[in-house]
Amino acid sequence: MKTRLSLIALIFSCLGSAHADTVAVAVAANFSGPMQVIAPVFERDTGHKLNLAFGATGKFYAQISNGAPFELLIAADDETPARLVKEGQGVAGSAYTYAIGKLVLWSADPKLVDNKGDILKKGGFKHIALANPKTAPYGAAALQTLSKLGVGETLKPLFVQGENIAQTQQFVATGAAELGFVAYSQVIKNGQIGSGSGWLVPGSFHNPIRQDVVLLAKGKDKPAATALMNYLKGDKAKAIIQSFGYDLP
Repeated sequence: MKTRLSLIALIFSCLGSAHADTVAVAVAANFSGPMQVIAPVFERDTGHKLNLAFGATGKFYAQISNGAPFELLIAADDETPARLVKEGQGVAGSAYTYAIGKLVLWSADPKLVDNKGDILKKGGFKHIALANPKTAPYGAAALQTLSKLGVGETLKPLFVQGENIAQTQQFVATGAAELGFVAYSQVIKNGQIGSGSGWLVPGSFHNPIRQDVVLLAKGKDKPAATALMNYLKGDKAKAIIQSFGYDLP
């Protein structure tokens, strides 16, 4: 009897493995924290595996357009997924907003940034970091914020530009720039800025950072890709996304 039960368990295990799948996912750098938490939970719940790559949305667009084998894009904006669908690289009707990002002016120095961002007008710093606005939506939002405050041209000579938001955060964390614009998700801890000092930029200062996920053409027949698309809509993923300071659509 024990042998029969073991055999049945083995059969079901094999059946589960036969349906398990691996998906190659391009993930916007600002979403690396939440995705690293979501990934093992998703894999445990579904049996599928994730092959994750993190970087700037604009860079991923160029790579996908040139044939990179990504099957899903978790973007930092809604324009890039729409563009990929229009160009036939994304599956029509698959894109949806999974999170709305927040921008923070942050410094590793706990006394540098005031809670209204007045330092941007007062000055007293040599470098300010932001992500490349051509490839990183958070960089574009940073430029819009500076323009809104009327200091964009004044501060332009002080810019230190990161390739993506992850590199930008590193510039500030290591002191290469005294302050910079990063994603709230990168510095949040227990519902607030965890270290240093920062100003949570009002959403009215820049275009909404609506972050969309899209099923790519290479992943349209991949069970794991569809499963992850659905999983990001579920309660477990939503709770993790909110814990990193994002708003939900």
